[in-house]
Amino acid sequence: MNPKIINKNTDALFKAILTLETIEDCYSFFDDLCTVPEIRAMAQRFVVAKMLSEGEIYNQIVKETGASTATISRVNRSLNYGSDGYSMTFKRMKEKYPEDSGE
Repeated sequence: MNPKIINKNTDALFKAILTLETIEDCYSFFDDLCTVPEIRAMAQRFVVAKMLSEGEIYNQIVKETGASTATISRVNRSLNYGSDGYSMTFKRMKEKYPEDSGE
């Protein structure tokens, strides 16, 4: 866990996120919290991480997501040296939403 982000304000934000129960709740909350470009950037990074974790190559990721190679590299660094948040989330999503896992 990155100590640079740990504080009472971040705790409050994450507690608020943990209260969201539906995708509609998430759309409402994040629409109020973030700008459209911020939401799109987070969604893009998440998709890039998923594709990298599935072994996709940079060229294919650029083509499918429009992400820059710099963004892909940053996400790849997080996958390899980060806090394992992406991996944890992918595992939990596969368990909770098996219909979305493509298997």
